[in-house]
Amino acid sequence: VAIKYSLRRAIMALGPTGFPFEKYVAQIFRNRGFTTLTGVMVKGGCVEHEIDVVAWNESKLIMTEAKFHNEDGVKSDVKVALYVKARFDDLREQTYFYGHRRSVDEFWLITNTKFTNMAIQYGLCQGLTMIGWNYPAKGNLREMIEDGNLHPITCLTSLTRGQMSQIISHGMVLCKELVGHHELLREIGLSEEATHNVMAEIAYFS
Repeated sequence: VAIKYSLRRAIMALGPTGFPFEKYVAQIFRNRGFTTLTGVMVKGGCVEHEIDVVAWNESKLIMTEAKFHNEDGVKSDVKVALYVKARFDDLREQTYFYGHRRSVDEFWLITNTKFTNMAIQYGLCQGLTMIGWNYPAKGNLREMIEDGNLHPITCLTSLTRGQMSQIISHGMVLCKELVGHHELLREIGLSEEATHNVMAEIAYFS
């Protein structure tokens, strides 16, 4: 119960930089059948833009801004939505080769916390797909995590923060990614017993 209750804080613990959160968002898209890239430089009509996550499948190309906050209570406001919309307007008329030549179908703004009411109002008016911890009522970030079994390794109480950082540096951000990687846990200094405890805790989320 305590582990489930702390899920939101576990997402914040991916910080202090936003880079692990970008990788985490990419995993959400992969869980839905998309191919993804993170930190991609994309040429717009006027300037180049660094896109946090590009996700595509045969029928859809999505570009996403992942807005990470490492403090509870901090919300993404209308200025964030305005900034994202302005960047995406510069990308909208261009075509890109992801799988095949195409234009962008959807622009997403994802945050690990909440949006202000004005940001939501603006996003709805401008056609931005906005995903927050509890927004929208269906298909929010919390539901995506729980429905897809996408618990971050920062949920694990059997690892120290330093051990988690080492694992993230190896490109893993999900609990289930560690299954079958006992050698990585041993490599970062865990004993056989400690490795067993980590795997037992991971099994809780399966």
